Amino acid sequence: MPTLTILTHDQTHTLTVEPGANLRRVLLDQGFSPYAPLTRRLNCGGRGLCATCGVWIDDGTPPPAHWHDRIGAWFGYPRLSCQITITADMTIRLLDDKRIWGGPDTEQRYR
Repeated sequence: MPTLTILTHDQTHTLTVEPGANLRRVLLDQGFSPYAPLTRRLNCGGRGLCATCGVWIDDGTPPPAHWHDRIGAWFGYPRLSCQITITADMTIRLLDDKRIWGGPDTEQRYR
């Protein structure tokens, strides 16, 4: 069973999840939101259309499967949690200062 480590607001949370679980669904089911306050109610429901459920993946990054994640990875944007299937241990960071989409992390892009 994969371990999901969630970093948020200077806290660390650890969950054990079923292999094949959707990251967005796990976060919401456990009381964590990948959304900004405005987009908690105004989003596409996990269909990969609105790009508002972005999270940073610090460890265990799966290869991008969705077109938005492939483009976003190149420009240093967060990954869409709705398009990530958890198959191995993973560490993610929820964006604390997110307005709607989250901005690029230029330092992460050039690592």
